Amino acid sequence: MRDRIVLLISLCLLASVTWGQQQSSGGNTHQSIPGMDMPAHDMANMKGMPMGADTNKDKDADAGMHAMHSMEGHMDMGPHMKMTALRPAKPGDAERAQQIVEAARKASTKYIDYHAALADGFKIFHPELPQKMYHFTNYQFAFEAAFSFNPEHPTSLLYEKHGDDYKLIGVMYTAPKRLGEDQLDQRVPLSIAQWHEHVNFCTAPVGRKNEYLSPHPQFGLKGSITTQEACDAAGGTFHPVVFNWMVHVYLFEKDQAGIWSVERQHGDAD
Repeated sequence: MRDRIVLLISLCLLASVTWGQQQSSGGNTHQSIPGMDMPAHDMANMKGMPMGADTNKDKDADAGMHAMHSMEGHMDMGPHMKMTALRPAKPGDAERAQQIVEAARKASTKYIDYHAALADGFKIFHPELPQKMYHFTNYQFAFEAAFSFNPEHPTSLLYEKHGDDYKLIGVMYTAPKRLGEDQLDQRVPLSIAQWHEHVNFCTAPVGRKNEYLSPHPQFGLKGSITTQEACDAAGGTFHPVVFNWMVHVYLFEKDQAGIWSVERQHGDAD
């Protein structure tokens, strides 16, 4: 169970981590997580450490850490899940969505052989652990996605494992949480696709982090707490939004419903 949770943490981190933000501190270069003022190496070192320091970095990092824990249920459309609303179709939406799919297919065809993805700098996380879907992430493309959208540069390639081989099934795009739906619509038409993000997160107080994994948790993205007031009363720290926008594209399906399937994103996260 804990290996599974660590794995889910890793996948979500790779889906959202950016590349190239540098900070000068004793000559070290840090990767940062979009939407969080926290170097990735610091987050990686927080396991088992107290989370009660009164800094925004610690609080945001704690929220982000449990957001990663909760990928299993992130498509349930409950109070901790926000998706963009499906909009009425505008002239050109279907064509624009198809152009995105075609660009993604063209860019990813060379990665049908997963060795080519590795050679081009995509990184797979925990290949030794069994997963329903594997993320091969390009950190440079993730950084680029924080500022602009290039359908030929998906943040992650999505694979299923078959024996010792990997089968390419699609790609994942990310966008910073600061973007509104009109801006997301400019990237991918919202009459076709739905982006999702994690919301209404209450960080557990120090000493109660194990409650994230309890059968009926109060805290986190599976918790009963969904408001600032309830979180304050329980001694937690409330975060209205804790992660970036994400959308999967299943490139080899035959119709739009399959290509942009919300239900399949849910299933692949289980």
